[in-house]
Amino acid sequence: MATATAPTWTAEQFCQRPDPGHPEELVRGRIVRMPPPNRRHGQVCGQTNFLIRQYVEEHDLGHVLSNDSGVITERDPDTVRGADVAFYSYARLPKGPLPQSYGPEVPELVVEVRSPGDRWPDVLAKVTEYLNAGVVVVIVLDTVPRTAQVYRVDEPPRTLQADDELTVPDLLGDFRVAVRRFFD
Repeated sequence: MATATAPTWTAEQFCQRPDPGHPEELVRGRIVRMPPPNRRHGQVCGQTNFLIRQYVEEHDLGHVLSNDSGVITERDPDTVRGADVAFYSYARLPKGPLPQSYGPEVPELVVEVRSPGDRWPDVLAKVTEYLNAGVVVVIVLDTVPRTAQVYRVDEPPRTLQADDELTVPDLLGDFRVAVRRFFD
């Protein structure tokens, strides 16, 4: 007996869908419903966006996006991940208003905030997708131990504790902030 399979979606089709009223990502052509983030997650995302955006705007470096803005990480079948915070330099995404679509450009920096219920294998799979898509640095902020895990292609991950300074000189110049500030 044949079994029916759900249709697969492209990133373009996924982008054109009406807002379902709850978070979703496209994973290898399939729509995956996600639970709404908790308040702490939103607080850390907001603080992260503030800290990075303030520096980026003062130095006119690029765009800082938040609120699970879509990033295409894979094609055929397509995957669109919702980055908690993403930085695109003007070299990758020119100045001005952005189109209301997903684009082929990937951010140089993605920050994901790990909630206590997020499983590490799932978080690491998403980190790998971002890096394979061309993201230069992925930072995972872990709310419970208040740490930052920094991932780059071909480098071992670094763990920064609350009192360590986070820097990304190749992307954000002399930006530096104590990790604990993301959790304030």
